[in-house]
Amino acid sequence: MFDLPIAASYVVDSAEGHWNSAREEFPNLGYKIRPKEGYFPVPPMDTLQDIRNEMALELEKAGVPVDKQHHEVATAGQAEIDVRFAPLKRMGDSMQYYKYILRNVAKRHNRTVTFMPKPIFADNGSGMHTHISLWKDEKPLFAGNGYAGLSDTALFFIAGILKHAPALTCLTNPTTNSYKRLVPGFEAPVNLAYSARNRSAAIRIPTYSPSPKAKRIEFRTPDAAANPYLAFSAMLLAGLDGIQNRMDPGDPLDKNLYELPPEELAQVASVPDSLRGAIEALQADHSFLLRGDVFNENFIANWIDMKQKEYDALRLRPHPYEFAMYYDV
Repeated sequence: MFDLPIAASYVVDSAEGHWNSAREEFPNLGYKIRPKEGYFPVPPMDTLQDIRNEMALELEKAGVPVDKQHHEVATAGQAEIDVRFAPLKRMGDSMQYYKYILRNVAKRHNRTVTFMPKPIFADNGSGMHTHISLWKDEKPLFAGNGYAGLSDTALFFIAGILKHAPALTCLTNPTTNSYKRLVPGFEAPVNLAYSARNRSAAIRIPTYSPSPKAKRIEFRTPDAAANPYLAFSAMLLAGLDGIQNRMDPGDPLDKNLYELPPEELAQVASVPDSLRGAIEALQADHSFLLRGDVFNENFIANWIDMKQKEYDALRLRPHPYEFAMYYDV
């Protein structure tokens, strides 16, 4: 990658990438993963099982418990390593260990790890699905007799997330690249709805276990470009605002949002489609972040200024694909 006034270029590569099916690798025996077909093969198509195991073991040594690891949907080595839940601050610490350890294990094997939300065009991007529950005196507050076994508290919390989601994206999806992943009709959960069955909704209710202790919500919109301390705090404040104001999340949407007719889909709100849209949403809606002095006006103003500069940095530069589209106009 380089940045000159007269040129722009980038290249990413992976031995697993389907575009390398003709490359001489002494020998190339095939087993390349086609786009959107990486969930989840076993070796020899999955070439990174041992490296992911090593990453998981190093995380465990650092005190970050790992639930599972596997190949993910995209070609070229997309991976998922799930870490176990923890209190908010400790989870932020775990995410910092997570990135540091994964990068260094990859370097040990002459590879690199990226947490970019959308590194490859036309294949699945990478999110940071965030599971949230509230507890008081060792009692889970999200378990109840409502939809999908949720309590009223959980439904109020969901309503707060859905209401403030456009503003939240400026913190949970804080890069211009984030919005290459958040595209309606593709794999990302951009639709502001909740569902126990529907992975296309921004909030999904996991139903793996009937245990009240396992009752939680999964906010699927965020990505790992986020600062975890800021993103997790903002999500909590949005949900607490929903609880304090007893917000109604509306009815769950158990239909496949990707298959809704256009007139019906138009009735479902969605997150912003650009960093600029997220900035505008945060400018208009951030009073919920100021409660309890968790954030303050100076921080919000500085964050918005920083994000605007990032947005402008990309907006001002010609994109390589613009030459394909417009060079001969």
